[in-house]
Amino acid sequence: MITGASRGIGAATAARLGGCGFHVIVNYRSDESAARAVVQEIEKVGGTAEAIQADVREPAEVARLVAAATRIDLLVCNANIAPTFAPLSMMSWADFAGKVTGELAAVFHVTQRVLELMREQRSGQIVYVSSVVADMTMPNAISHATAKAALNTFARQVAAEAGHYGVTANTIAPGMVRTEASSAARTPDSEARFAKNSVLGRITEPDDVAALITTIAEGGFHAVSGAHIPIDGGFQMLNG
Repeated sequence: MITGASRGIGAATAARLGGCGFHVIVNYRSDESAARAVVQEIEKVGGTAEAIQADVREPAEVARLVAAATRIDLLVCNANIAPTFAPLSMMSWADFAGKVTGELAAVFHVTQRVLELMREQRSGQIVYVSSVVADMTMPNAISHATAKAALNTFARQVAAEAGHYGVTANTIAPGMVRTEASSAARTPDSEARFAKNSVLGRITEPDDVAALITTIAEGGFHAVSGAHIPIDGGFQMLNG
């Protein structure tokens, strides 16, 4: 099950996992056509998938989403709550709180429901998609950075609680990724600066992140839980 899977990192991850034999639940909030396109891409390579609409900030909608599955081996919490990029002096409390509370609601409700299944299974993996911004400073990113820092703490607490049931929980932290969601913060100049200041000399693509999540899903991280894994081409290492 992948939240926010109709585009960007979520769509790339769904396509990879579907091609590897996983039955993928492609969750989306509003773009049904994009979600169905992801399902069709998976089916073209012989995989299986289904698109299910749900706003994962809403408990009733999450209950309906999770009820569609009898077993969940992997949950990828990827739904993006669009932040307002502005300095604190020009940001309203509503914009700040909307990002922070929306981010936490989107992981709280779905994690709580999915863990009910995973506890019964005595197994499962959860991956939270965070951001390197949580551990760095970035102009005008106060709501985004605060929300992702809270997400990181939430994920560690889940890992500590869920381990008793054979469930792992890890966080991955992409840097600048070429997606529609990042377009508001991405300019040719910022892309060039990020690439110049990273080890690999380029920004990250959605499929780079999808490849890491797939490695986790396929059991490569079966003894790892509570980890925080940057995937940013080495940017944080040089600039953190």
